[in-house]
Amino acid sequence: MTAVVDAHHHLWDLAARDQEWTRAPGLAPLRRSFVLADLETETRAAGVTATVLVETVNVADETPELLALAEAGGPVGAVVGWTDLTAPDVADALEALRALPGGGFLRGVRHQVQGESDPDWLTRPDVLRGLRAVSAAGLVYDLVVLPHQLPAATRAAATVPGLTFVLDHLGKPPIASGALDPWATRLRDLAARPNTVCKLSGMVTEADRTSWTVDDLRPYADTVIEAFGPRRLMFGSDWPVCTLAAGYGDVVRSARELTASLTEAERAEVWSGTARRVYRMTGSGTHTG
Repeated sequence: MTAVVDAHHHLWDLAARDQEWTRAPGLAPLRRSFVLADLETETRAAGVTATVLVETVNVADETPELLALAEAGGPVGAVVGWTDLTAPDVADALEALRALPGGGFLRGVRHQVQGESDPDWLTRPDVLRGLRAVSAAGLVYDLVVLPHQLPAATRAAATVPGLTFVLDHLGKPPIASGALDPWATRLRDLAARPNTVCKLSGMVTEADRTSWTVDDLRPYADTVIEAFGPRRLMFGSDWPVCTLAAGYGDVVRSARELTASLTEAERAEVWSGTARRVYRMTGSGTHTG
């Protein structure tokens, strides 16, 4: 069976930090801690050998904690953290993160752009300056955006061609409605930029969470497979957010169905190769304990 890297998941401990976003309507099941031991139970059962741990809140103190988790051992092989892209000292902030315990696991940066009211936030001069600093640091930039923010993401990718932009969750298409456009057109525009890749993640929570089927997801998965190609596509579980609609194993199985028509070599890219290249992950990934 093809090796599996989970390129997108989260961890949080409510005893250490509140996750205020989980207080939103419909998110009550996420109002508990999800820790490394919980993740390891899921990844072992699903045959996942390495993972990418992604930030959840725009809070500076969270990223050092995520780096320490990666340093502690287990499946986490890379971290996508947060820093204030608009800060004048963003380059120094990135250097400081790398100097921390586990700092060598820092592979990317993400900001909750989906929460920004300005649809052009990504193309603001101060943000572009920050993105150039991310590029200069040899990191990638994860995009968590809504469909109407995809055009700005495309312009940002064109403006900073030396930075790899990683689109999370397909850009959150309206799967529950069944509509493809304008999301599909905007996604193809982004995919036309050679410095972009996409995560096959987050689909089940954009679908009808109580009655989704793989066939509901297929038009969206097919769109990104065609637009980006397997070498620029990677699997991500979006655990534990995915548990609002499906278990970890269900997400893995649905993604296997959605990629079944690919060749073995192409599936290897989606399930491992792309993530390992983009996030510079070495080794096979290990579990401890």
